[in-house]
Amino acid sequence: MKTAAIYARVSSDKQKEENTIASQTSALIAFAREQNCDVPAEWVIEDDGYSGASLLRPGLERLRDLAAEGRIQAVLVYAPDRLSRRYAHQILLIEEFARAGVEVVFIRSRRAATPEDELLLQFQGMIAEYERAQILERSRRGKRHRALQGQVSVLSGAPFGYRYKRKTDHSAAYYEIDERQAGVVRWVYELYTAKNHSIGAITRLLNERQIPTAKETGRWERSTVWAMLRNPAYKGTACFGKTRIAPRMRVTRPLRLRGGVAPRNSANHELPRTEWIEIPVPTIISEETFALANELLEANKKHAPRRTITPSALQGLLSCAKCGYGLYRTSTRSSARTIHYYRCLGSDGWRRLGGPVCDSRPMRQDLLDEVVWKEITRLLEDRRLIEDELERRLKAARNADPTQRREETLRRDLARSRKSIERLLTAYQESLLSLEELRSRMPDLRSREQACLLELQAIEDQSKEQEVCLRLAESVTSFLDRLRSSVGALDIIERRRVLRLLVKEVLVGDDKIVIRHSIPLSPTPPGGKAPGATDSSVAAPPQQSYLLRS
Repeated sequence: MKTAAIYARVSSDKQKEENTIASQTSALIAFAREQNCDVPAEWVIEDDGYSGASLLRPGLERLRDLAAEGRIQAVLVYAPDRLSRRYAHQILLIEEFARAGVEVVFIRSRRAATPEDELLLQFQGMIAEYERAQILERSRRGKRHRALQGQVSVLSGAPFGYRYKRKTDHSAAYYEIDERQAGVVRWVYELYTAKNHSIGAITRLLNERQIPTAKETGRWERSTVWAMLRNPAYKGTACFGKTRIAPRMRVTRPLRLRGGVAPRNSANHELPRTEWIEIPVPTIISEETFALANELLEANKKHAPRRTITPSALQGLLSCAKCGYGLYRTSTRSSARTIHYYRCLGSDGWRRLGGPVCDSRPMRQDLLDEVVWKEITRLLEDRRLIEDELERRLKAARNADPTQRREETLRRDLARSRKSIERLLTAYQESLLSLEELRSRMPDLRSREQACLLELQAIEDQSKEQEVCLRLAESVTSFLDRLRSSVGALDIIERRRVLRLLVKEVLVGDDKIVIRHSIPLSPTPPGGKAPGATDSSVAAPPQQSYLLRS
């Protein structure tokens, strides 16, 4: 009696749900009894949900270990493509088992006893590999085509805040807003954009208030909140094709601790934003709020504290005008106090083998912070600059209104879709169209109608620009009044918040400071800066050639 092991594999969740791996195992057990093979229960090895294109499968690794240890004499497999989808991998495994004295038996394929049988096995392996590549390509093209048509069925479920409604005979699949979860999404965006909470603070609040997650189990994690703030579906455009699957380049430590293999030996890499396919879905937040959140996420990469014990007003905003490197803060100790300086990274000789690349000298932190703060508050106190900018934006909105043209186009498309639906129903009522034809053509028209309605609703929610601008003008006026009255009482954190809202970068040279800000300047006399420029320069007087330095 031969000692044998059984190996079965399925590659998709659908196959697992249909229980096809159980049918493979039962057929193999029955075949082992017919061939009088001894198969212990622990040697019935199954790989659920693992691709046949990879050799990194836990069940296959265990099977190869049994063969290398000499504990089995035969391996029973349902078909060659269950062992591997690639012919080269099949030959590799069969030769490896043969070197260990283990026979590989396929119950759906004849034993390769003659050259003709060997040739047939090779053809079966090549056909299985071709079939896998064909299935993958058809699936990819089909999903991309449905995504271009605006069907949400190609997306992997609905994100937090939505419910996924399956396709029916009368309508295509679509997202429906879950008002309870949508309120949590709006609250998270408000905390991040309006109240300046960090992602960690938002996560702690969600857990402290015991707000249920999407699965209503477990805890909120920072990565979940971060992904929520980056998901464009909440502004009305879910995206397909955001990532691509590529082979995993290395085995990371967490993966090694789990046994060295992953269910899918692949890694997701984000694609450029221009390659994403947008699918309209119901809107939970406005585009302005989403854009602000993403702007803050990008700024956080540059302005994050990162173990900063004592904050500074210009942290993350300073660059050297000579070499372009950033400036960091350092300090020196005198007999009376500690003095802080800003120092160029390029001037540090110990950082590079070739020595320093910049000869810029350090400058006093307190003096530089005060000069930049005074310049920004001087610009903010000029009410005319703020009013001119608001007037310019209102004028631009009146002169160019692409939203109105888009709304007219959507209404024409909506009317055309509804007219087509009415004609189909009329044709069916008059027996000019069969029920099968009606069911095949109606979901596409319903999907177009729903997409137009969702986009029209989004446009209506964002059509009150003038009222928003008036509220903005009122808030700016009150802000300027408060700033004027309490400019001297603001602490470092408040000053830094104001500076980061207005200043993009501060270039520091030997005798000049250039502040790149978002406040539009008024036209200057001939010979001065061009109108509309956003740089403010602060130069040292001629008798003080080394301003802000000792």
